Amino acid sequence: MAAFSVVFFTIVILFIGCTSAQLSTNFYDKTCPKVLSTVKSVVQSAVAKEKRMGASLLRLHFHDCFVQGCDASVLLDDTSSFTGEQTAGPNKNSLRGFNVVDNIKSKVEAVCPGVVSCADILAIAARDSVVILGGPSWNVKLGRRDSKSASLSAANSGVLPAPTSALSSLIQTFKAQGLSTKDMVVLSGAHTIGQSRCTSFRDRIYNESNIDASFAQTRQRKCPRPVGSGDNNLAPLDVQTQDKFDNNYYKNLINKKGLLHSDQILYSGGSTDSLIESYSKSPNSFNSDFAAAMIRMGDISPLTGSRGEIRKKCGRPN
Repeated sequence: MAAFSVVFFTIVILFIGCTSAQLSTNFYDKTCPKVLSTVKSVVQSAVAKEKRMGASLLRLHFHDCFVQGCDASVLLDDTSSFTGEQTAGPNKNSLRGFNVVDNIKSKVEAVCPGVVSCADILAIAARDSVVILGGPSWNVKLGRRDSKSASLSAANSGVLPAPTSALSSLIQTFKAQGLSTKDMVVLSGAHTIGQSRCTSFRDRIYNESNIDASFAQTRQRKCPRPVGSGDNNLAPLDVQTQDKFDNNYYKNLINKKGLLHSDQILYSGGSTDSLIESYSKSPNSFNSDFAAAMIRMGDISPLTGSRGEIRKKCGRPN
């Protein structure tokens, strides 16, 4: 019995040690009580100027978390002696919003210098972007610290889902991050906002059969077949309401109007069809499940405690 007590006590101590280093929604309540209002103000201004920026900030958080965890590694700029993640295939000429994050960081530093991490700023800005565009809110868990390095090879290794991904590949990519198939489907619903480049959907609109014909023709007008022609022309990921966070993304899939192959494959006679149908009918379910999945995504391998640092500027280590 004594041995059991010692083991049990040890487990409790270990558990307490783990949880104390985890994230919490009130992490900055005493050290930077104005952080949430400061971030929100900058995000509101940026999205008011350009609605697409909301989607861009949300995507930054996603692309950060899927490469070595939610540690703001994606924000590190290249230097003469360092190559970060921004030139990786999934990110080059694609990720944007870095200037907005820098603006947020400078405003937060003015209020409470050296306290709030860039990784946490990404998490808060993602939530605020969704809310501003009409989506659900959630309490963002905070306490992440910033990495001192980034990994171009990791960003290029397939951990970020490609627009050409098969369903099995999408499921596996999210599973590798500790996220379920349901999480994958609901987080894909982030494509209710934002735009995509012609290079990402050219093959789909010219070569795939599970696509609405008139939808394909409309997209072809600004995305010519020849590679190199109109590559950077944009199209909305949600053909109905590109600037409103809603469940129309799922309705589009049922109507064969998913812009990317990786969108439409979610409703192509496979295991995720029933989830697509469910979310297309229930915006409330989509909103609540999306919020919960965002919290889980934000939990991916954060640096906490004494690991990492609080960067003074998000684009470079201290």
